Amino acid sequence: MALKNSHNVLKTNNLCIGYHSKKDEKVISNNLNLNLRKGELICLIGRNGIGKSTLIRTLSKMQPRLSGEILLNDKNIDLYSGNELAKIIGLVLTEKIPASNLTVNELIALGRQPYTNWIGRLTQDDIKHIKKSLETSDLTELAYERCDKLSDGQLQRAMICRALAQNTEIIILDEPTAHLDVQHKIETFRLLKNIAHDLNRAILISTHEIQLATQISDKLWLMTEEGIIHGNPKELIENKDINLLFDSKKIRFDKETNQFIMK
Repeated sequence: MALKNSHNVLKTNNLCIGYHSKKDEKVISNNLNLNLRKGELICLIGRNGIGKSTLIRTLSKMQPRLSGEILLNDKNIDLYSGNELAKIIGLVLTEKIPASNLTVNELIALGRQPYTNWIGRLTQDDIKHIKKSLETSDLTELAYERCDKLSDGQLQRAMICRALAQNTEIIILDEPTAHLDVQHKIETFRLLKNIAHDLNRAILISTHEIQLATQISDKLWLMTEEGIIHGNPKELIENKDINLLFDSKKIRFDKETNQFIMK
């Protein structure tokens, strides 16, 4: 696929992620040099506990980095105010979404907070973005349903729709399909791919859905103890890098069936 806008909207230089404590620091991964471009869908994969959520939180400035540099549109992320950052990065986090008596439309409208005045009054431009996001997410008919009446799949779609209404260049999602059945997993990935390609957004998804990730993503970031291997799915499968997802040599990825099998 030819990218509509190939510049790096997010870039890291020798990024080191981890945690500070009173006595020392715990390094999760270092020397990370990553690029995220508008118009592409990237899936971040790796073993449980490898540090995917830490990377997601660091890239979105929810957690401080240990060292290195994160650039947004060639500008250091530290130079952005919270409100400026909210106009560039939209987040959909991994926690199970609580039931709410908000309507879907009201939930989506929360995505416009970076643009509304202190009263929170919606302008015609805000309403336009909300309407377009509902249409893109196929939620128009549910706009005035209460969120606590939605299925898990519909509610997750509404959370993605809220990030879409935020009108950011980047949308970062941490395990967006963790609580969904197979049908809604597939529908969610398809929606995110359409958002990336049709609306020219940069989408980064942390996921354990390896088969879907290899089928749908433009690129994979495979997180290992040595760092991150990145490339398109075909490259990681052909080079057998994808097998690093498991410790056991008895499990391998079969490119013909697009799934892991026992030797």
